[in-house]
Amino acid sequence: MHRAVDMGIWQGRIDEEPEGGKLRWHQCIEPLGRGSFDPGVVLLGVCSDEGVRVNLGRIGARDGPDAIRKAMANQAWHLQVPFYDGGNLYCDEGGLEGLFEAQATIIEAFLEAGHYPILLGGGHEMSYGSFCGLIGHLRTSDHEGPVGIINFDAHFDMRSAVQPGSGTAFLQIAEYCGRESLPFNYFCLGVSEVANTETLFNRARVLGVDFLKDEELVSWNLVQSRRRLGTFIDRCAAIHLSIDLDVFPASVAPGVSAPAPRGVSLEIVEHLIDFIKVRAQDKLKLADIAEYNPKYDSDGRTAKVAARLCHLLARDVDGAAEGGENRESQD
Repeated sequence: MHRAVDMGIWQGRIDEEPEGGKLRWHQCIEPLGRGSFDPGVVLLGVCSDEGVRVNLGRIGARDGPDAIRKAMANQAWHLQVPFYDGGNLYCDEGGLEGLFEAQATIIEAFLEAGHYPILLGGGHEMSYGSFCGLIGHLRTSDHEGPVGIINFDAHFDMRSAVQPGSGTAFLQIAEYCGRESLPFNYFCLGVSEVANTETLFNRARVLGVDFLKDEELVSWNLVQSRRRLGTFIDRCAAIHLSIDLDVFPASVAPGVSAPAPRGVSLEIVEHLIDFIKVRAQDKLKLADIAEYNPKYDSDGRTAKVAARLCHLLARDVDGAAEGGENRESQD
């Protein structure tokens, strides 16, 4: 079920400085569909715990999207594009299959209207619905070339299971690609060796998955990491970016289903997101932020990280991030 968000959730301080440039997000975001609107960034919440429950994780992610909105509301506004709230999707009597279908339809409509969707979760099963919506849009627009998925995650999320869940999304995508005779291009960054069985590593290798472990995503290995990412992006014609908040250390992101004992630093992830945006340019079609669970979020730390990532993803969406060309040329 798709519902509009009560815009009263967007609240924050109002600064009284006489100069301009004093706005915050709650003063700039608009509900999608009110009169005419220009293409911009649009948020969509996916409010579901069902995939986490199936995956035997900690329940609470259903409340994640609105909690992230509250953390975003008071952020200072530095963006140059229209920003819309596209509401929330809920997992109702149709179960996850119904949720995937509804999500794909909505994402396809957003992309047809020229928007850049950022999805807030919710369990990571939502990446399957995002991918299906992107493929649907690309088919109607006569798009040619492979679609690539870049996922920051401590887990491959390629488990084989009777029921789809938060740990199965990218195997579902691989199987979908097989049925539709599409190439499966998947790059997972931040994989934890202790959180993924040898079976999952073998499955990733068999399916040709690119990956970098959490221990490889360090400052002294950034040139190699960017080179690997750049090669992957260059062979793709469209990019679906996904960020599972459990890629970060538990001290940075405690409010997730499976907190990471090591993780990847926020600085490294931000740097690589910036690199992806510069290298991909208009190939980057949508992004999702998954697995936020406010029930376990001490002092709202994880929500603030998610809100900051939304800012980073939306910043400079019409052009290269400042300084990005120089960083890329170092490779």
